[in-house]
Amino acid sequence: MTTTKKSKDVHSPVFTDGAEFSIPTFSLLKVDGTLHKGGKPPELNESQALRIYRSMVSTRILDERMLAAQRQGRLSFYMQCTGEEAAVVGSTAALDDSDMIMAQYREQASLAYRGFTIEEFMNQLFGNDLDYGKGRQMPVHYGSTKLNYMTVSSPLATQIPQATGYAYGQKLAGDGHCTAVYFGEGAASEGDFHAALNMAAVLRVPVIFLCRNNGYAISTPAVEQFAADGVAPRAFGYKMDVIRVDGNDILAVLAATRAARKLAVDDNRPVLIEMLTYRLAAHSSSDDPSGYRSKDEEAVWHDKDPILRMQRWLIKKKWWDESQEKNLQESLRKEVLETMKRAQKRSPPPLESLITDVYEQVPPALNAQMDKLKAHIRRYPNEYPKSADQAREGQVREEGA
Repeated sequence: MTTTKKSKDVHSPVFTDGAEFSIPTFSLLKVDGTLHKGGKPPELNESQALRIYRSMVSTRILDERMLAAQRQGRLSFYMQCTGEEAAVVGSTAALDDSDMIMAQYREQASLAYRGFTIEEFMNQLFGNDLDYGKGRQMPVHYGSTKLNYMTVSSPLATQIPQATGYAYGQKLAGDGHCTAVYFGEGAASEGDFHAALNMAAVLRVPVIFLCRNNGYAISTPAVEQFAADGVAPRAFGYKMDVIRVDGNDILAVLAATRAARKLAVDDNRPVLIEMLTYRLAAHSSSDDPSGYRSKDEEAVWHDKDPILRMQRWLIKKKWWDESQEKNLQESLRKEVLETMKRAQKRSPPPLESLITDVYEQVPPALNAQMDKLKAHIRRYPNEYPKSADQAREGQVREEGA
């Protein structure tokens, strides 16, 4: 058996201490909005910076309003990106718009940056007739073909090996693009994570693995998930380029991901980026974080809020001020509320959509099942929601004939 690099022979047992693989954290921007001494920010003009900032703020406001809507019974479920906006938007901003993104379930800020509108978010959340997924997915499982954003899938970590496979296709096509895949440190404990990294390293594919280490896998703290120095050192086992970055530092995330993309696209080198951040909100609308973390801990991270950090930097650059902030907040809150009302009033997808989009021509057996379903709904009209209105309309037509 041969290896790519011959190891050095020794003639007595020599063990390597895992502590030797500790990785530093790359950071450029202090909490007060000033640069660290010696830190060189990535190239970023005013227009680009404000696009990034507005995407972060719009996601925060959307998250706040939609969690409240879930509490009011208007939505069945919701997950927030709160506290992790810099990790998500900063990395997305470093990509080409033609690069594929495969998300987990907390990266709506990525879609916002690429141009997914508030209306498009609302249509998916309410599963109405304008929802691209036709109401087949639960809330926050977004997807957009035109924005190169693969539809979110609930099973944890499945998107990671899928990203490696997609990137392999990009390599074969030679199109100069890469795939970026997001996941949390909890998902990095799944077997799919290791399978994906090994495949990517062996096949040398242009994929960027973006790990949002937000401190908790639902309620399990990172210190109880692994004994090693976080997720980043795992890259050594696959001979993969790796960097750890302050995930609340928008400039550091942007710079690191730009460099990673260059490695991936120019040299077909997969890269792992561990972004250290913190989930300021609950894991989901079904979670209560007070049972596993303290208010004091949360307060420490509220002071490190990535949006406030970038806002301070923008103000120091004289690219932003309090008046602009007030106008942005007011306009976004108004847009979110008005769009939510419109989306909620829209009709759900038609009943017939249940059997479409799989076959080019719907098989007779499925059409027969649909006919039986409609007949059943007409027989028990009060037992079914609005999505069955068309079947009820059929009953009215039959009775009036």
